[in-house]
Amino acid sequence: MPGETDRLIAITGGPGSGKTSLIEALAGSGHAVRPEAGRAIIRDQQMIGGRGLPWADPALFAELMLAADLRSYAEALAGRERVFFDRGVPDIAGYLALCGLPIPDHIERAAWQLRYRRTVFIAPPWRGIFTQDAERKQDFAEAERTHAVMAETYPRYGYELIELPRASVAERVAFIVGHGHAGD
Repeated sequence: MPGETDRLIAITGGPGSGKTSLIEALAGSGHAVRPEAGRAIIRDQQMIGGRGLPWADPALFAELMLAADLRSYAEALAGRERVFFDRGVPDIAGYLALCGLPIPDHIERAAWQLRYRRTVFIAPPWRGIFTQDAERKQDFAEAERTHAVMAETYPRYGYELIELPRASVAERVAFIVGHGHAGD
């Protein structure tokens, strides 16, 4: 029998790999979604001159992401619908590992306790769609490193990864639906 968290579906990968476009397309087709916390935190911190930015204080940025992800997860769990997440809590552990920082015990516990469907979609690095902007300062090499770290991190927490094809957003949505994650 499927567990309660089987309806919570995480999509991970490096920056600029099309996750947000995919989440927006899923929302546009009527699915419940939760956006990535990182972009909103960066905008908020820039607006107030805060130091909780990945290039200023990565550990504080991770804590702010965890706080946002805890709220987002609780909201999703309180509902009954299937929810697609632009990144999951294990991404925070992966981010800290990418930065060469230790993973605090409370983040480790959160990654084990806040569960998503066992199969997680991972968007591969894709130079053809990669762009930088005011909130995404990483270059393509860092996008590739982030993907590699997430590909190691999620299985460490008991997840199986399904790589998304390098295809149009519509084809990616169809791929997810074809794997039974949007229509079962």
